[in-house]
Amino acid sequence: MFQDVLQYAKDGPKRPVNLSLNGDLLKAGKELGLNLSGIAEAAIAKAVKEALGRRWLEANAAAIQAYNQRVEEGGVFSDGLRTF
Repeated sequence: MFQDVLQYAKDGPKRPVNLSLNGDLLKAGKELGLNLSGIAEAAIAKAVKEALGRRWLEANAAAIQAYNQRVEEGGVFSDGLRTF
């Protein structure tokens, strides 16, 4: 539903950061040859996208509720046109 909410340059500049991670998990990931930076970046992008989606739903909750009530009370414009 919110695939296009998060817009950022996928090839943007990389920045070094300090993270605190579980040492055993980090060791296992390295031993398996996993791209830990890529995995972390993908997980952060997913978390940001989900947070933006929640924020959008919260900001638009009143409008969504009003629309749903209007549809419940009066139907949708195509109610008389549908053949299914």
